[in-house]
Amino acid sequence: MAVVSGVLYVVATPIGNLGDFSPRAAQTLAEVDLVAAEDTRHSRHLFDHFNIKTPLISYHEHNEEKIATELLTRLKNGERIALISDAGTPMISDPGFTLVKQAREQGLRVVPIPGPSAVISALSVSGLPTDRFFFEGFLPAKSAARRRRLEQLLAYPHTLAFYETPHRISDTVQDLVQVLGGQRPAVLARELTKLHETVHAAPLEALPGWLAADANQQRGEFVVLVAGNPAPATLSQEDAWIERLLTALTREMPVKQAVAIAMEVTGRRKNELYRLGVAGREDE
Repeated sequence: MAVVSGVLYVVATPIGNLGDFSPRAAQTLAEVDLVAAEDTRHSRHLFDHFNIKTPLISYHEHNEEKIATELLTRLKNGERIALISDAGTPMISDPGFTLVKQAREQGLRVVPIPGPSAVISALSVSGLPTDRFFFEGFLPAKSAARRRRLEQLLAYPHTLAFYETPHRISDTVQDLVQVLGGQRPAVLARELTKLHETVHAAPLEALPGWLAADANQQRGEFVVLVAGNPAPATLSQEDAWIERLLTALTREMPVKQAVAIAMEVTGRRKNELYRLGVAGREDE
Protein backbone atom coordinates (compact mmCIF):
# COMPACT_ATOMS: atom_id res chain seq x y z
CA MET A 1 0.00 0.00 0.00
CA ALA A 2 1.41 3.35 -0.99
CA VAL A 3 1.04 6.03 1.65
CA VAL A 4 -0.05 9.39 0.20
CA SER A 5 1.58 12.65 1.36
CA GLY A 6 -0.29 15.16 3.51
CA VAL A 7 -2.70 12.65 5.04
CA LEU A 8 -3.75 11.94 8.62
CA TYR A 9 -4.21 8.21 9.21
CA VAL A 10 -6.38 7.12 12.16
CA VAL A 11 -4.97 3.69 12.99
CA ALA A 12 -6.51 1.06 15.26
CA THR A 13 -4.06 -0.96 17.37
CA PRO A 14 -4.55 -4.21 19.36
CA ILE A 15 -6.56 -4.15 22.58
CA GLY A 16 -4.49 -7.03 23.89
CA ASN A 17 -3.59 -9.75 21.43
CA LEU A 18 -0.86 -8.56 19.05
CA GLY A 19 -2.10 -11.03 16.48
CA ASP A 20 -5.03 -8.66 15.86
CA PHE A 21 -2.71 -5.98 14.41
CA SER A 22 -3.51 -5.83 10.70
CA PRO A 23 -0.77 -5.85 8.02
CA ARG A 24 -2.24 -2.61 6.65
CA ALA A 25 -1.97 -0.92 10.06
CA ALA A 26 1.62 -2.10 10.57
CA GLN A 27 2.64 -0.94 7.09
CA THR A 28 0.99 2.44 7.57
CA LEU A 29 2.80 3.09 10.85
CA ALA A 30 6.09 2.03 9.25
CA GLU A 31 5.71 4.33 6.23
CA VAL A 32 4.35 7.59 7.68
CA ASP A 33 6.65 10.41 8.77
CA LEU A 34 5.39 10.63 12.35
CA VAL A 35 3.06 8.80 14.74
CA ALA A 36 1.06 10.70 17.37
CA ALA A 37 0.59 8.32 20.30
CA GLU A 38 -1.39 8.62 23.52
CA ASP A 39 1.52 7.19 25.55
CA THR A 40 4.79 6.84 23.64
CA ARG A 41 6.23 4.46 26.23
CA HIS A 42 3.29 2.11 25.80
CA SER A 43 3.35 2.33 22.01
CA ARG A 44 7.10 1.70 21.91
CA HIS A 45 6.46 -1.93 22.93
CA LEU A 46 4.18 -2.37 19.91
CA PHE A 47 6.72 -0.71 17.63
CA ASP A 48 9.56 -2.86 18.91
CA HIS A 49 7.54 -6.05 18.41
CA PHE A 50 6.81 -5.18 14.76
CA ASN A 51 10.17 -3.51 14.12
CA ILE A 52 8.59 -0.12 13.36
CA LYS A 53 11.15 2.71 13.43
CA THR A 54 8.89 5.72 12.81
CA PRO A 55 9.35 8.64 15.27
CA LEU A 56 6.70 9.04 17.97
CA ILE A 57 5.24 12.22 19.45
CA SER A 58 3.12 12.32 22.61
CA TYR A 59 -0.50 13.35 22.01
CA HIS A 60 -2.89 13.05 24.97
CA GLU A 61 -5.76 14.86 26.69
CA HIS A 62 -3.44 17.25 28.55
CA ASN A 63 -1.55 18.55 25.50
CA GLU A 64 -4.15 17.93 22.79
CA GLU A 65 -4.78 21.56 21.83
CA LYS A 66 -1.10 22.48 21.61
CA ILE A 67 0.09 19.39 19.75
CA ALA A 68 -2.87 19.42 17.37
CA THR A 69 -1.75 22.83 16.10
CA GLU A 70 1.77 21.53 15.47
CA LEU A 71 0.51 18.40 13.73
CA LEU A 72 -1.85 20.35 11.49
CA THR A 73 1.03 22.56 10.36
CA ARG A 74 3.11 19.50 9.54
CA LEU A 75 0.21 17.93 7.63
CA LYS A 76 -0.26 21.08 5.56
CA ASN A 77 3.45 20.98 4.78
CA GLY A 78 2.95 17.55 3.20
CA GLU A 79 3.93 15.22 6.04
CA ARG A 80 2.16 11.91 6.57
CA ILE A 81 1.02 11.41 10.18
CA ALA A 82 -0.68 8.52 11.95
CA LEU A 83 -2.80 8.85 15.08
CA ILE A 84 -2.96 5.92 17.53
CA SER A 85 -4.21 5.40 21.08
CA ASP A 86 -2.88 3.02 23.71
CA ALA A 87 -5.26 0.31 22.53
CA GLY A 88 -8.11 -0.02 20.07
CA THR A 89 -9.56 2.63 17.79
CA PRO A 90 -8.55 6.24 18.48
CA MET A 91 -11.21 8.64 19.80
CA ILE A 92 -13.43 5.88 21.19
CA SER A 93 -13.02 7.26 24.75
CA ASP A 94 -9.47 8.25 23.77
CA PRO A 95 -7.85 11.52 22.56
CA GLY A 96 -7.93 12.60 18.93
CA PHE A 97 -11.18 14.46 18.34
CA THR A 98 -9.60 17.92 18.23
CA LEU A 99 -7.01 16.88 15.66
CA VAL A 100 -9.42 15.06 13.35
CA LYS A 101 -12.09 17.77 13.56
CA GLN A 102 -9.63 20.54 12.71
CA ALA A 103 -7.97 18.50 9.97
CA ARG A 104 -11.30 18.01 8.23
CA GLU A 105 -12.29 21.65 8.73
CA GLN A 106 -9.04 22.68 7.05
CA GLY A 107 -9.62 20.44 4.05
CA LEU A 108 -7.01 17.83 4.93
CA ARG A 109 -7.55 14.19 4.07
CA VAL A 110 -8.27 11.85 7.00
CA VAL A 111 -8.10 8.11 6.34
CA PRO A 112 -9.32 5.34 8.70
CA ILE A 113 -7.21 2.21 9.15
CA PRO A 114 -9.80 0.08 10.96
CA GLY A 115 -9.20 -2.64 13.47
CA PRO A 116 -9.86 -3.62 17.10
CA SER A 117 -12.45 -1.90 19.29
CA ALA A 118 -13.28 -3.14 22.78
CA VAL A 119 -16.94 -2.09 22.73
CA ILE A 120 -17.63 -3.68 19.33
CA SER A 121 -15.78 -6.85 20.35
CA ALA A 122 -17.86 -7.11 23.54
CA LEU A 123 -21.15 -6.50 21.73
CA SER A 124 -20.35 -9.16 19.13
CA VAL A 125 -20.18 -11.93 21.75
CA SER A 126 -22.66 -10.60 24.33
CA GLY A 127 -25.87 -12.18 23.13
CA LEU A 128 -27.60 -8.82 23.72
CA PRO A 129 -29.32 -6.93 20.88
CA THR A 130 -26.80 -5.13 18.67
CA ASP A 131 -29.02 -3.65 15.95
CA ARG A 132 -29.06 -0.43 17.98
CA PHE A 133 -27.02 0.44 21.06
CA PHE A 134 -25.98 3.47 23.09
CA PHE A 135 -22.26 3.83 23.84
CA GLU A 136 -21.79 5.97 26.94
CA GLY A 137 -18.05 5.40 27.42
CA PHE A 138 -16.92 6.07 30.99
CA LEU A 139 -19.59 7.08 33.50
CA PRO A 140 -18.77 9.83 36.04
CA ALA A 141 -16.28 8.77 38.71
CA LYS A 142 -18.38 9.84 41.71
CA SER A 143 -21.43 7.79 42.65
CA ALA A 144 -23.91 10.68 42.92
CA ALA A 145 -23.06 11.99 39.45
CA ARG A 146 -22.97 8.45 38.08
CA ARG A 147 -26.48 7.75 39.35
CA ARG A 148 -27.80 11.02 37.94
CA ARG A 149 -26.43 10.07 34.53
CA LEU A 150 -27.92 6.58 34.75
CA GLU A 151 -31.31 8.09 35.60
CA GLN A 152 -31.13 9.91 32.26
CA LEU A 153 -30.53 6.57 30.52
CA LEU A 154 -33.22 4.71 32.44
CA ALA A 155 -35.83 4.67 29.67
CA TYR A 156 -33.49 4.06 26.75
CA PRO A 157 -34.84 0.95 24.97
CA HIS A 158 -31.61 -0.31 23.37
CA THR A 159 -28.47 -1.99 24.72
CA LEU A 160 -26.32 0.30 26.90
CA ALA A 161 -22.52 0.06 26.66
CA PHE A 162 -20.02 1.44 29.19
CA TYR A 163 -16.27 1.32 29.79
CA GLU A 164 -15.05 0.95 33.36
CA THR A 165 -11.81 0.70 35.30
CA PRO A 166 -10.93 -1.99 37.87
CA HIS A 167 -11.01 0.34 40.89
CA ARG A 168 -14.57 1.51 40.07
CA ILE A 169 -16.19 -1.60 38.60
CA SER A 170 -17.82 -2.84 41.83
CA ASP A 171 -19.30 0.55 42.73
CA THR A 172 -20.52 1.11 39.18
CA VAL A 173 -22.28 -2.25 39.06
CA GLN A 174 -23.99 -1.47 42.37
CA ASP A 175 -25.23 1.82 40.94
CA LEU A 176 -26.46 0.08 37.79
CA VAL A 177 -28.55 -2.26 39.93
CA GLN A 178 -29.85 0.59 42.08
CA VAL A 179 -30.92 2.82 39.19
CA LEU A 180 -31.74 0.46 36.29
CA GLY A 181 -33.13 -2.42 38.36
CA GLY A 182 -31.71 -5.85 39.02
CA GLN A 183 -33.60 -7.89 36.43
CA ARG A 184 -32.04 -6.53 33.26
CA PRO A 185 -29.74 -8.95 31.38
CA ALA A 186 -26.13 -7.74 31.49
CA VAL A 187 -22.64 -8.76 30.40
CA LEU A 188 -19.25 -8.00 31.93
CA ALA A 189 -16.47 -8.34 29.34
CA ARG A 190 -13.03 -8.18 30.95
CA GLU A 191 -9.52 -8.18 29.45
CA LEU A 192 -10.79 -8.86 25.94
CA THR A 193 -8.33 -10.74 23.67
CA LYS A 194 -5.88 -11.16 26.57
CA LEU A 195 -4.86 -14.25 28.54
CA HIS A 196 -7.53 -13.80 31.24
CA GLU A 197 -10.38 -12.77 28.96
CA THR A 198 -13.77 -13.19 30.64
CA VAL A 199 -17.24 -12.64 29.21
CA HIS A 200 -19.81 -13.17 31.96
CA ALA A 201 -23.56 -12.86 31.38
CA ALA A 202 -26.07 -12.57 34.24
CA PRO A 203 -28.95 -10.43 35.48
CA LEU A 204 -27.63 -7.14 36.85
CA GLU A 205 -28.54 -8.08 40.41
CA ALA A 206 -26.17 -11.10 40.28
CA LEU A 207 -23.09 -9.16 39.19
CA PRO A 208 -22.08 -7.51 42.51
CA GLY A 209 -21.89 -10.90 44.22
CA TRP A 210 -20.04 -12.47 41.31
CA LEU A 211 -17.39 -9.73 41.43
CA ALA A 212 -17.09 -9.91 45.22
CA ALA A 213 -16.59 -13.68 45.14
CA ASP A 214 -13.38 -13.51 43.10
CA ALA A 215 -11.00 -10.55 43.37
CA ASN A 216 -9.34 -11.64 40.12
CA GLN A 217 -12.54 -10.74 38.26
CA GLN A 218 -12.13 -7.13 39.42
CA ARG A 219 -8.84 -6.70 37.57
CA GLY A 220 -8.25 -5.34 34.10
CA GLU A 221 -10.32 -3.14 31.80
CA PHE A 222 -14.06 -3.69 31.47
CA VAL A 223 -16.82 -3.28 28.95
CA VAL A 224 -20.20 -3.37 30.72
CA LEU A 225 -23.28 -4.08 28.60
CA VAL A 226 -26.84 -3.79 29.87
CA ALA A 227 -30.06 -4.61 28.05
CA GLY A 228 -32.25 -1.62 27.27
CA ASN A 229 -35.46 -0.79 29.03
CA PRO A 230 -38.12 -3.36 28.05
CA ALA A 231 -41.23 -2.13 26.26
CA PRO A 232 -43.36 -0.30 28.84
CA ALA A 233 -46.76 -1.60 29.79
CA THR A 234 -49.84 0.32 28.71
CA LEU A 235 -49.83 3.63 30.57
CA SER A 236 -52.51 4.46 33.09
CA GLN A 237 -54.65 7.50 32.37
CA GLU A 238 -52.67 9.51 34.93
CA ASP A 239 -49.30 8.38 33.53
CA ALA A 240 -50.43 9.20 30.02
CA TRP A 241 -51.33 12.72 31.17
CA ILE A 242 -47.95 13.10 32.88
CA GLU A 243 -46.16 11.86 29.78
CA ARG A 244 -47.99 14.44 27.66
CA LEU A 245 -47.06 17.13 30.19
CA LEU A 246 -43.40 16.14 30.13
CA THR A 247 -43.37 15.89 26.35
CA ALA A 248 -44.66 19.46 26.14
CA LEU A 249 -42.16 20.69 28.76
CA THR A 250 -39.17 19.00 27.12
CA ARG A 251 -39.92 20.82 23.88
CA GLU A 252 -39.11 24.04 25.71
CA MET A 253 -36.43 23.08 28.24
CA PRO A 254 -33.94 20.33 29.23
CA VAL A 255 -35.37 17.08 30.61
CA LYS A 256 -33.84 17.75 34.05
CA GLN A 257 -35.67 21.06 34.38
CA ALA A 258 -38.90 19.57 33.05
CA VAL A 259 -38.73 16.75 35.59
CA ALA A 260 -38.16 19.21 38.44
CA ILE A 261 -41.32 21.10 37.48
CA ALA A 262 -43.31 17.89 37.09
CA MET A 263 -42.20 16.71 40.56
CA GLU A 264 -43.79 19.83 42.07
CA VAL A 265 -46.98 19.45 40.03
CA THR A 266 -47.55 15.70 40.41
CA GLY A 267 -45.69 14.66 43.56
CA ARG A 268 -44.19 11.74 41.63
CA ARG A 269 -40.68 10.39 42.26
CA LYS A 270 -37.84 11.61 40.07
CA ASN A 271 -37.06 8.16 38.62
CA GLU A 272 -40.66 7.66 37.49
CA LEU A 273 -40.72 11.06 35.85
CA TYR A 274 -37.40 10.48 34.09
CA ARG A 275 -38.82 7.29 32.63
CA LEU A 276 -41.94 9.02 31.38
CA GLY A 277 -40.14 12.20 30.35
CA VAL A 278 -37.40 10.60 28.28
CA ALA A 279 -39.82 8.18 26.66
CA GLY A 280 -42.11 11.03 25.75
CA ARG A 281 -39.29 13.03 24.19
CA GLU A 282 -37.92 10.04 22.20
CA ASP A 283 -41.34 9.39 20.69
CA GLU A 284 -41.39 12.86 19.08
